[in-house]
Amino acid sequence: MHDSRPGFTRPGAPVRLSRARRRAAGIARLVTALVLAGGAYALFAPAAQAQEEPRSSAAVAEGEALFEVGCITCHGRSAGGVEGRGPSLINVGGASVEFQVGTGRMPLARQEAQAQRKPPLYTDEEVRQLAAYIDSLGVGTVVPDNVDALVDEANLARGGELFRVNCSQCHAFGGGGGALSSGKYAPSLHPASDRIIYAAMLSGPQNMPVFGDSTLTPGQKADLIAYIQQVIQTDNDPGGFNLGRYGPSTEGLAVFLVGIVALMFASLWIAGKS
Repeated sequence: MHDSRPGFTRPGAPVRLSRARRRAAGIARLVTALVLAGGAYALFAPAAQAQEEPRSSAAVAEGEALFEVGCITCHGRSAGGVEGRGPSLINVGGASVEFQVGTGRMPLARQEAQAQRKPPLYTDEEVRQLAAYIDSLGVGTVVPDNVDALVDEANLARGGELFRVNCSQCHAFGGGGGALSSGKYAPSLHPASDRIIYAAMLSGPQNMPVFGDSTLTPGQKADLIAYIQQVIQTDNDPGGFNLGRYGPSTEGLAVFLVGIVALMFASLWIAGKS
Protein backbone atom coordinates (compact mmCIF):
# COMPACT_ATOMS: atom_id res chain seq x y z
CA MET A 1 0.00 0.00 0.00
CA HIS A 2 1.51 3.32 -1.09
CA ASP A 3 1.87 6.09 1.50
CA SER A 4 1.26 9.49 -0.08
CA ARG A 5 2.66 11.56 2.79
CA PRO A 6 4.92 14.42 1.64
CA GLY A 7 8.61 13.57 1.41
CA PHE A 8 8.02 9.80 1.58
CA THR A 9 9.40 7.55 -1.24
CA ARG A 10 9.94 3.87 -1.68
CA PRO A 11 12.48 2.31 0.67
CA GLY A 12 16.03 2.37 -0.82
CA ALA A 13 15.43 5.12 -3.39
CA PRO A 14 17.13 7.95 -1.40
CA VAL A 15 20.11 5.69 -0.69
CA ARG A 16 20.58 4.76 -4.36
CA LEU A 17 20.30 8.41 -5.38
CA SER A 18 22.83 9.49 -2.76
CA ARG A 19 25.35 6.82 -3.86
CA ALA A 20 25.01 7.85 -7.49
CA ARG A 21 25.61 11.48 -6.60
CA ARG A 22 28.70 10.62 -4.52
CA ARG A 23 30.10 8.50 -7.34
CA ALA A 24 29.54 11.27 -9.88
CA ALA A 25 31.18 13.78 -7.57
CA GLY A 26 34.20 11.49 -7.11
CA ILE A 27 34.61 11.07 -10.86
CA ALA A 28 34.37 14.83 -11.34
CA ARG A 29 37.08 15.42 -8.71
CA LEU A 30 39.35 12.81 -10.34
CA VAL A 31 38.94 14.37 -13.79
CA THR A 32 39.64 17.83 -12.36
CA ALA A 33 42.80 16.57 -10.63
CA LEU A 34 44.04 14.94 -13.85
CA VAL A 35 43.38 18.09 -15.85
CA LEU A 36 45.27 20.22 -13.31
CA ALA A 37 48.19 17.75 -13.21
CA GLY A 38 48.35 17.70 -17.00
CA GLY A 39 48.31 21.47 -17.16
CA ALA A 40 51.12 21.76 -14.60
CA TYR A 41 53.22 19.22 -16.52
CA ALA A 42 52.65 21.06 -19.79
CA LEU A 43 53.86 24.28 -18.19
CA PHE A 44 57.07 22.97 -16.61
CA ALA A 45 58.15 19.82 -18.49
CA PRO A 46 58.67 21.16 -22.03
CA ALA A 47 61.52 23.43 -20.98
CA ALA A 48 63.48 20.49 -19.55
CA GLN A 49 62.75 18.31 -22.56
CA ALA A 50 63.82 21.05 -24.94
CA GLN A 51 67.23 21.06 -23.26
CA GLU A 52 67.75 17.26 -23.23
CA GLU A 53 66.33 16.09 -26.56
CA PRO A 54 68.64 18.10 -28.88
CA ARG A 55 71.73 16.67 -27.19
CA SER A 56 70.40 13.13 -27.41
CA SER A 57 69.29 13.43 -31.03
CA ALA A 58 72.57 15.10 -31.96
CA ALA A 59 74.56 12.25 -30.39
CA VAL A 60 72.42 9.69 -32.26
CA ALA A 61 72.93 11.52 -35.56
CA GLU A 62 76.70 11.76 -35.03
CA GLY A 63 76.81 8.10 -34.06
CA GLU A 64 74.87 7.10 -37.17
CA ALA A 65 77.34 9.02 -39.35
CA LEU A 66 80.26 7.25 -37.69
CA PHE A 67 78.50 3.90 -38.08
CA GLU A 68 77.95 4.38 -41.80
CA VAL A 69 81.65 5.08 -42.30
CA GLY A 70 83.29 2.48 -40.05
CA CYS A 71 80.77 -0.25 -39.23
CA ILE A 72 78.24 -0.65 -42.04
CA THR A 73 80.45 -3.02 -44.06
CA CYS A 74 80.20 -5.77 -41.43
CA HIS A 75 77.00 -4.90 -39.56
CA GLY A 76 74.89 -3.76 -42.51
CA ARG A 77 72.48 -0.90 -42.98
CA SER A 78 70.60 0.10 -39.84
CA ALA A 79 72.85 -2.38 -37.98
CA GLY A 80 70.82 -5.34 -39.19
CA GLY A 81 73.91 -7.53 -39.62
CA VAL A 82 75.62 -9.15 -42.62
CA GLU A 83 75.80 -12.94 -42.84
CA GLY A 84 79.35 -14.17 -42.53
CA ARG A 85 80.68 -10.74 -41.54
CA GLY A 86 78.98 -9.34 -38.48
CA PRO A 87 75.90 -9.89 -36.32
CA SER A 88 72.87 -7.67 -35.95
CA LEU A 89 73.24 -4.93 -33.35
CA ILE A 90 69.51 -4.42 -32.83
CA ASN A 91 68.70 -4.55 -29.09
CA VAL A 92 72.41 -4.91 -28.26
CA GLY A 93 72.50 -1.67 -26.28
CA GLY A 94 75.08 1.02 -25.72
CA ALA A 95 77.02 -0.85 -23.02
CA SER A 96 78.21 -3.48 -25.48
CA VAL A 97 79.34 -0.77 -27.90
CA GLU A 98 81.27 1.06 -25.18
CA PHE A 99 83.12 -2.13 -24.25
CA GLN A 100 83.86 -3.44 -27.73
CA VAL A 101 84.71 -0.12 -29.41
CA GLY A 102 86.16 1.58 -26.34
CA THR A 103 88.75 -1.20 -25.90
CA GLY A 104 89.66 -1.36 -29.59
CA ARG A 105 88.24 -4.86 -30.01
CA MET A 106 85.99 -3.41 -32.68
CA PRO A 107 86.49 -2.80 -35.56
CA LEU A 108 87.67 -6.42 -35.69
CA ALA A 109 91.04 -6.89 -37.42
CA ARG A 110 90.46 -10.58 -38.27
CA GLN A 111 88.31 -13.51 -37.22
CA GLU A 112 89.78 -15.21 -34.16
CA ALA A 113 88.60 -17.26 -31.22
CA GLN A 114 88.35 -14.02 -29.30
CA ALA A 115 88.60 -10.34 -30.19
CA GLN A 116 91.93 -8.85 -29.13
CA ARG A 117 92.25 -5.63 -27.19
CA LYS A 118 93.89 -2.89 -29.27
CA PRO A 119 94.33 0.88 -29.08
CA PRO A 120 90.83 2.28 -29.82
CA LEU A 121 90.25 3.97 -33.18
CA TYR A 122 87.60 6.31 -31.76
CA THR A 123 87.73 8.96 -29.07
CA ASP A 124 85.65 8.62 -25.90
CA GLU A 125 83.11 11.09 -27.29
CA GLU A 126 82.81 9.17 -30.55
CA VAL A 127 82.36 5.91 -28.64
CA ARG A 128 79.50 7.51 -26.69
CA GLN A 129 77.93 8.71 -29.94
CA LEU A 130 78.14 5.25 -31.50
CA ALA A 131 76.63 3.80 -28.32
CA ALA A 132 73.79 6.34 -28.46
CA TYR A 133 73.00 5.38 -32.05
CA ILE A 134 72.97 1.62 -31.40
CA ASP A 135 70.91 2.15 -28.26
CA SER A 136 68.34 4.09 -30.30
CA LEU A 137 67.74 1.01 -32.48
CA GLY A 138 66.21 -1.12 -29.77
CA VAL A 139 66.13 -2.01 -26.10
CA GLY A 140 69.46 -2.77 -24.45
CA THR A 141 71.66 -1.97 -21.48
CA VAL A 142 73.32 1.44 -21.15
CA VAL A 143 76.18 2.53 -18.91
CA PRO A 144 74.82 5.17 -16.49
CA ASP A 145 76.35 8.64 -16.52
CA ASN A 146 76.97 8.65 -12.75
CA VAL A 147 79.49 5.78 -12.66
CA ASP A 148 82.26 8.01 -11.27
CA ALA A 149 80.00 9.30 -8.49
CA LEU A 150 79.01 5.74 -7.57
CA VAL A 151 82.65 4.62 -7.45
CA ASP A 152 83.61 7.57 -5.22
CA GLU A 153 81.13 6.32 -2.60
CA ALA A 154 82.02 2.63 -2.97
CA ASN A 155 82.88 0.13 -0.23
CA LEU A 156 86.30 -1.44 -0.91
CA ALA A 157 85.87 -4.31 1.54
CA ARG A 158 82.58 -5.36 0.00
CA GLY A 159 84.09 -4.93 -3.47
CA GLY A 160 86.87 -7.35 -2.52
CA GLU A 161 84.35 -9.94 -1.39
CA LEU A 162 82.35 -9.57 -4.60
CA PHE A 163 85.50 -9.86 -6.71
CA ARG A 164 86.66 -13.04 -5.01
CA VAL A 165 83.22 -14.64 -5.41
CA ASN A 166 82.36 -13.52 -8.96
CA CYS A 167 85.56 -12.62 -10.83
CA SER A 168 88.68 -14.29 -9.45
CA GLN A 169 87.91 -17.70 -11.00
CA CYS A 170 88.56 -16.31 -14.49
CA HIS A 171 90.51 -13.08 -14.03
CA ALA A 172 92.67 -14.52 -11.20
CA PHE A 173 93.02 -13.05 -7.74
CA GLY A 174 95.53 -10.49 -8.97
CA GLY A 175 93.45 -9.44 -11.98
CA GLY A 176 96.01 -10.70 -14.48
CA GLY A 177 93.53 -12.83 -16.39
CA GLY A 178 93.76 -16.49 -17.33
CA ALA A 179 93.25 -19.08 -20.04
CA LEU A 180 89.82 -20.51 -20.87
CA SER A 181 88.72 -23.25 -23.27
CA SER A 182 88.88 -23.25 -27.10
CA GLY A 183 91.62 -20.63 -27.35
CA LYS A 184 89.71 -18.05 -25.33
CA TYR A 185 90.90 -16.26 -22.22
CA ALA A 186 89.85 -13.85 -19.50
CA PRO A 187 91.73 -10.59 -20.14
CA SER A 188 93.81 -8.65 -17.66
CA LEU A 189 91.91 -6.02 -15.69
CA HIS A 190 94.83 -3.64 -15.31
CA PRO A 191 94.17 -1.31 -18.28
CA ALA A 192 90.38 -1.24 -17.76
CA SER A 193 88.63 2.03 -16.85
CA ASP A 194 85.53 2.52 -14.69
CA ARG A 195 83.11 2.69 -17.61
CA ILE A 196 84.73 -0.22 -19.45
CA ILE A 197 84.39 -2.50 -16.42
CA TYR A 198 80.79 -1.39 -15.89
CA ALA A 199 80.01 -1.96 -19.58
CA ALA A 200 81.56 -5.43 -19.45
CA MET A 201 79.41 -6.40 -16.48
CA LEU A 202 76.24 -5.18 -18.22
CA SER A 203 76.94 -6.71 -21.63
CA GLY A 204 78.79 -9.94 -20.78
CA PRO A 205 81.28 -9.95 -23.68
CA GLN A 206 82.60 -13.26 -25.06
CA ASN A 207 82.63 -15.91 -22.28
CA MET A 208 81.85 -13.46 -19.48
CA PRO A 209 78.43 -13.83 -17.83
CA VAL A 210 76.04 -10.89 -17.71
CA PHE A 211 75.81 -9.17 -14.33
CA GLY A 212 72.55 -7.27 -14.67
CA ASP A 213 71.14 -5.05 -11.97
CA SER A 214 69.10 -7.97 -10.65
CA THR A 215 72.36 -9.91 -10.09
CA LEU A 216 74.59 -7.08 -8.90
CA THR A 217 73.06 -3.73 -8.00
CA PRO A 218 74.66 -0.54 -9.35
CA GLY A 219 76.14 0.02 -5.90
CA GLN A 220 77.71 -3.44 -5.87
CA LYS A 221 79.10 -2.89 -9.36
CA ALA A 222 80.66 0.33 -8.10
CA ASP A 223 82.18 -1.55 -5.14
CA LEU A 224 83.74 -4.05 -7.56
CA ILE A 225 85.12 -1.30 -9.78
CA ALA A 226 86.59 0.58 -6.82
CA TYR A 227 88.33 -2.58 -5.59
CA ILE A 228 89.78 -3.27 -9.04
CA GLN A 229 90.95 0.32 -9.50
CA GLN A 230 92.26 1.03 -6.02
CA VAL A 231 93.59 -2.37 -4.91
CA ILE A 232 94.36 -4.56 -7.92
CA GLN A 233 95.56 -1.89 -10.35
CA THR A 234 97.62 0.06 -7.82
CA ASP A 235 99.08 -2.84 -5.80
CA ASN A 236 102.89 -2.51 -5.70
CA ASP A 237 103.47 -6.21 -4.91
CA PRO A 238 104.84 -5.81 -1.38
CA GLY A 239 105.61 -9.55 -1.33
CA GLY A 240 108.14 -9.27 -4.15
CA PHE A 241 108.05 -10.72 -7.68
CA ASN A 242 104.40 -11.19 -8.70
CA LEU A 243 104.92 -14.12 -11.12
CA GLY A 244 102.57 -12.51 -13.61
CA ARG A 245 99.71 -12.25 -11.09
CA TYR A 246 98.25 -15.52 -12.35
CA GLY A 247 97.44 -16.83 -8.89
CA PRO A 248 98.33 -20.02 -7.03
CA SER A 249 99.09 -22.11 -10.16
CA THR A 250 102.25 -20.22 -11.11
CA GLU A 251 103.16 -19.78 -7.46
CA GLY A 252 102.92 -23.52 -6.88
CA LEU A 253 104.95 -24.27 -10.02
CA ALA A 254 107.64 -21.81 -8.97
CA VAL A 255 107.83 -23.29 -5.46
CA PHE A 256 107.99 -26.82 -6.91
CA LEU A 257 110.83 -26.00 -9.31
CA VAL A 258 112.79 -24.07 -6.70
CA GLY A 259 112.24 -26.84 -4.18
CA ILE A 260 113.32 -29.60 -6.59
CA VAL A 261 116.49 -27.72 -7.52
CA ALA A 262 117.26 -27.09 -3.86
CA LEU A 263 116.74 -30.77 -3.02
CA MET A 264 118.98 -31.85 -5.88
CA PHE A 265 121.82 -29.60 -4.70
CA ALA A 266 121.28 -30.74 -1.13
CA SER A 267 121.45 -34.40 -2.21
CA LEU A 268 124.65 -33.83 -4.20
CA TRP A 269 126.22 -31.97 -1.29
CA ILE A 270 125.33 -34.76 1.15
CA ALA A 271 126.64 -37.39 -1.27
CA GLY A 272 129.92 -35.48 -1.66
CA LYS A 273 130.40 -35.25 2.10
CA SER A 274 129.70 -38.90 2.77
